[in-house]
Amino acid sequence: MEESLERHEFGAEVGRLLDLVVHALYSEREIFLRELVANAADAVDRRRFEALTDPTLALPAEPRLRILPDKAARSITISDCGIGMAKADLTAHLGTIARSGTLAFAKSLADTPAAEKPSLIGQFGVGFYSAFMVAERVEVTSRRAGSEEAWVWASEGQGAYTLAPASRAEPGTDIVLHIKADAEEFLEPSRLQAIIRKWADHITIPITVARDGVEEPANEGTALWRKAKSEVTEEQYKAFYHHVAHAFDSPWATLHWRAEGVMEFSALLFIPGMKPFQAVEGERDSRLRLHVRRMFITESAALLPPFLRFVHGVVDTEDLPLNVSREMLQATPVLARIRKAVTNRVLSELKTQSKDAERYASFWENFGPVLKEGVWEDAEHRQDVAALLRFRSSSVEGWTSLADYVARMKPGQEAIYILVGEDPAALAKSPQLEGFRAKGVEVLLLGDSIDAFWPERLAMFDAKPIRSITQGIVDLSKIEGAAMEGEAADLERLLPLLKEMLKDHISDARATERLVESAAVLAAPQYGPDLQMSRMMRRAGRDTPGLLPVLEVNPRHSLIRRLADPALPEAELAETAGVLLDLALIQDGDGPRDPAAFARRVAAALALGAG
Repeated sequence: MEESLERHEFGAEVGRLLDLVVHALYSEREIFLRELVANAADAVDRRRFEALTDPTLALPAEPRLRILPDKAARSITISDCGIGMAKADLTAHLGTIARSGTLAFAKSLADTPAAEKPSLIGQFGVGFYSAFMVAERVEVTSRRAGSEEAWVWASEGQGAYTLAPASRAEPGTDIVLHIKADAEEFLEPSRLQAIIRKWADHITIPITVARDGVEEPANEGTALWRKAKSEVTEEQYKAFYHHVAHAFDSPWATLHWRAEGVMEFSALLFIPGMKPFQAVEGERDSRLRLHVRRMFITESAALLPPFLRFVHGVVDTEDLPLNVSREMLQATPVLARIRKAVTNRVLSELKTQSKDAERYASFWENFGPVLKEGVWEDAEHRQDVAALLRFRSSSVEGWTSLADYVARMKPGQEAIYILVGEDPAALAKSPQLEGFRAKGVEVLLLGDSIDAFWPERLAMFDAKPIRSITQGIVDLSKIEGAAMEGEAADLERLLPLLKEMLKDHISDARATERLVESAAVLAAPQYGPDLQMSRMMRRAGRDTPGLLPVLEVNPRHSLIRRLADPALPEAELAETAGVLLDLALIQDGDGPRDPAAFARRVAAALALGAG
């Protein structure tokens, strides 16, 4: 045997590259198993393909990949029944790192940031060498299908390898890893099974891990997303949804399709039927799983935009290299096209489902606030997402859409009116709505935190501007409806006095037609944030003193008529003006500026009235 042993040098340059592969290319040592299993699965697939034209190469009746840890020998054997390698193949594939050219590979390693280095694996075919991260010696015994001859390749990863004749009963490859002292965790069958479940659960070839002499299944072995929909039962869909989403409910919608043509991929996606225990509002990234040829690559490929991050599932393509970093993914045109196709497919499904109002309501109540983010941050899909939004309304029960609102607009109404706050039920009682109700004008009630942001970006829907009724002057005079009742007071003296007396708290005082029963209300200036945004900024410690609210008063209200009386002493007017401002603050959901002083003023007013 010693006489037939051939020793080959990698060469000083390639030896240095091998050292870089082992120590600098991967961040997770467990990746070695993914790489070797992927290679084995590819070898089985290749043998199956070649057997189509040469039946003598047919696979065994029950092909499988076997992983056999041996604690006593401190070794792991990975055995497959794939196409195998002849002596020349071993030299070409294992004896030459980076067949694309060692100089090119070296340059890429030198010029590429550390976070991007994993992307080089697929480009240069060096995944096999990740074995040296955990192994002090690697032996590969292989027999090419159709040949009786077998060879063993061996190396300690120090710049040289040996080749020698060997024997193997069947075609295929055995890889024996002699495990390093600091990598003994990988000799535990349970650890190996966990890695397979994480990275290769749906490789279609059965994978087994030996435990106490018994070979136990390690992967599910069925890639549901690659099957035709007619071949998958609802029970299988639900079971896979539970697995991929870590959920216990039934999916609200299942999307299963295969794209063919310029790009090819299979997708199996689920929209959950209930909110997850961990709020999706807090997690911004989509966790859709990317597979390449059934092998799990990452769930950080941003296959869907953040506003669709509630979607779970798998996208599997053969148009990408098996090993690819997130940095490379972001710049890959293939993935960009897949991302666009998947996003459009999900939005199309939501559009279809939204035609069933009752069914869509259950989705909206779970994920509506997240979907709204798309209007704010995604210009490409803004109009599509806007059509999917649903709102509470001052005029109709249940949920309504922007399109439905536009269809109900009054003659003479030029804008879509919204009122933003923290609770739609409380907003429905807001004095801001009084004038709109008197005119029969509908207002959409927005109660999510994101509602303070997205209307500014959308600006218009169906050529109708979107306006917050708390911002600027709202002119309802053009809209048909009942006229305001009661005689209006002359406010020529009162308004300048209110502005001066409350100058530290308001930017202006003016008359309004928006009130019917209330004496006063606050409004935001024409330019700048509306009241809800200003409120949020104050609570975040980012007050905007240059954008104080406007105090709007109802000239027909008895209190305002009394304050407008020229005979009223200014001292009494100043005291009442403060109460008027505090009442407007309370009506908008804020507290009075000085609760104790407000209580004294109200008590004094009540005593005066009683007297």
